[in-house]
Amino acid sequence: MGSVLNGLVKLQSVENRLRAAKSKLARCRRNVIIQENQIRSLQNGLEAKKEEIQLTKIQSDRLELELKTRDEQISRLRASLNTAKTNKEYAALLTQLNTTKADNSKNESQILELLKDIEADEAECDKTQNQIETQKQTLEQTRKEAEVLATKYQAEIEEIQIEWDQAAQTVTAKPLEIFKRVAETYDGEALAVVERHGGKTETYTCGGCFMSITAESVNLLMTKDDIIRCPNCTRILVLGSENNI
Repeated sequence: MGSVLNGLVKLQSVENRLRAAKSKLARCRRNVIIQENQIRSLQNGLEAKKEEIQLTKIQSDRLELELKTRDEQISRLRASLNTAKTNKEYAALLTQLNTTKADNSKNESQILELLKDIEADEAECDKTQNQIETQKQTLEQTRKEAEVLATKYQAEIEEIQIEWDQAAQTVTAKPLEIFKRVAETYDGEALAVVERHGGKTETYTCGGCFMSITAESVNLLMTKDDIIRCPNCTRILVLGSENNI
């Protein structure tokens, strides 16, 4: 390969290191964001559960009021039984009394179930609150570690960026522009090594997308210092050591 392709190969090597360092920086910052989101999710869940408890208490209070009202009605019905003048009137009052007692019994059961739900939900809230406090402590520790790592990775990025700029200066404007454009498309992987496959007849594929490359393209790479791009993925093709003959 000539100076153009050799320059791009060196630039690709530095590009890979630069992308790796940036990825490490993003990852350490992402860990903080992930934990912040986890805390936010727990807090949202806690607020939703508290609202649910409040609605359950309102429902329980309503049933308690109905229970109290029926208790007063039962007292009046008992008093009316003592003053009933006929058996028919007595039987009607007794039926109403028993029905009201049955309704009260259902209310009492419902209230007990609601109170159990409230107790369970409040216990869950306490558990969630403890999780939030623990997560906050973990987050604080993660933030401190991330700040240290971010400083380290940022310094590493700045050093590699200097190398990248120096390597880029050895590449002429047009090839450099193509390299940048393709690198952005493929997360830094602007170059693809041509892979040779033996058999009755030799065939070649792009090491990036694994689609076929013509022998003519390979011959051009062997004889000229021009940019040849994969017709499928548009990466810049270069020869590997086994093809560089």
